[in-house]
Formats: sequence, structure tokens, C-alpha cells
Amino acid sequence: MKGEFLFFMQFVMTGLSMGSIYALVALGFVLIYKSTSILNLAQGEFLMVGAYFCLSLTIDFGLNFFASFAITLVFSVVLGLLVERLVLRPLIGEPIISVIMVTLGLTYVLRGFVIMVWGNDIRQFNVFPQEPIDLWGVKLTYLYVWSMGISFFLLSVFVLFFKYARTGIFMRAVADHQTAAQSMGISVKRVFATSWCIAAVVSSIGGILVGNIAGVGVDLGYVGLKVLPAVIFGGLDSILGAIIGGLVVGVLEFLSAGYLDPYIPAINEVFPFIVLVLVLMIKPYGLFGTEEIERV
Repeated sequence: MKGEFLFFMQFVMTGLSMGSIYALVALGFVLIYKSTSILNLAQGEFLMVGAYFCLSLTIDFGLNFFASFAITLVFSVVLGLLVERLVLRPLIGEPIISVIMVTLGLTYVLRGFVIMVWGNDIRQFNVFPQEPIDLWGVKLTYLYVWSMGISFFLLSVFVLFFKYARTGIFMRAVADHQTAAQSMGISVKRVFATSWCIAAVVSSIGGILVGNIAGVGVDLGYVGLKVLPAVIFGGLDSILGAIIGGLVVGVLEFLSAGYLDPYIPAINEVFPFIVLVLVLMIKPYGLFGTEEIERV
């Protein structure tokens, strides 16, 4: 019985570690959707570009990892600003579906840029120690422990930022009602730019952490699609939902890999989507999403 419990907890703890990274990336989805009503389909590519940029600084240019990490965050802010200013701001007032399709096109532009600059090879960071640590019988590598700690710390920082910081309050106001926020003197365009910058930053951090775990390659962009069930599961406009959704998807992915994969190969890749469909059948707006009632 103890062995079965430890087997179960091994997958739960590993799932929570990966799920905390998913939650961080999901936060970027939610921020952009709350402030602009746009579902950014290029979120995974932000993650991929950030990981490649940090890897290149660390491995190719020989910089200290923490210096590379800090420079990557600055690069992510610039990337978010450029995308918002050059690609999306000219589309203000256009149909939402048109803007979403532009973000889809942006995925291919960023993917092509990465392949042109860094190629298709999968590369490794190898920054964190590889030996495992024992947590009451559950073995986790330092990489998973650090990833979980960094993700939870950043999620806590962002929750406090949105609740107490002046800019965070402005972002919440714009998310509630753009016209009312603008009438109060809040710059909606500035809030949009801030949302894209934060989304690019959290995606880059998520990409660096996932890249340390699974390697950095072009397929890293598909993590954005893997995070999408977490976003919809929790509710597209809920920060709490993004955090809980990311953790749930991470745990479900690893539990299904441990218990179902021997019988149904690769079930862990689709199991979160199966659960998502079941949840949406009961809660169409996700667990914490705002229900929209239109009176006619």
C-alpha cells in the first residue's frame, strides 16, 4: 500500500511542478484576453523564442545563466511591445476573429524566425543539478523543485501586483469596462501594451523552465496548445482559474502517463483535452469564468 501511495505521489508532485509552469504561461493567455478580448494563439511561440534566446546567450555567448535570464526578460518586454505596437494596435476596432487570425499568422512568423536563426535541433540547458532529492519518499530532481518554486513565487508576485499595484488596478479596470476606464483617465493603449509585455515575459520564463526539463526545440511552441486546456478549464478571464487550471492539467497529464499510458500509448497528450470537454459540457465558461448573459 505504501509503495502504491508513493507511486501516486511521485506523479502528483511531478505534475504539480510542470503544472506550475503551465499556470505561469496560462497567466499570459488570461491577461491578454481580459484586457483585449483576444485569444493569443502565438503564446507558445513567445515561449519558444524566449527559451532559444536565453539558451543562445548562455551556451553560444558564454554568459552566466542568471545574466542571460535577466537579458531575456528585457528582450521579452521589447518583443511584447513591438508585437502590440506594430501588429495589433493597427487592428483596434476590427472584428475579433480577424485579430485572432493575425496572432495565428504571428505563430508562423516567429517559428520561421527561430528556424532561420537557430535551426531545428533540440538543445539542452543543463543548468540545474541532475541528481534527485528525496521528499518523504518522493524523488524529484532539483530542476523540478526549482521550477515549481520559481513558478509559485512569480504567480504570487503577479497576484499581489494585480490586487495592489496601481498599474495592476488599471489593468483590472480596463478588463471590466474599457470605456469606463478610459473616462476615468486610464490609458487603454498603455494597458494593452503592458498586458502584452507581461504575457511575453511569463511565456519566456515558462519556456526557459520547460526548456531545462525537456530541451529547447521548435516543438516547444506546442506547449501553448497544451496550456490552452488549462486556460479554458479555469475560465478565459480568471487569473485564479489560470493557476488552478495549469496545476490540474499538469497533474492529469502525469497521472494519465503513469496509469493509462501502458494501456493506451500517448494518452497523456490528449487526456487533459478529454477532461476539458467534459468540464465544458457542465460549465461552458470554465470553472471560474464570467458567464455572459445577453438579453434580447
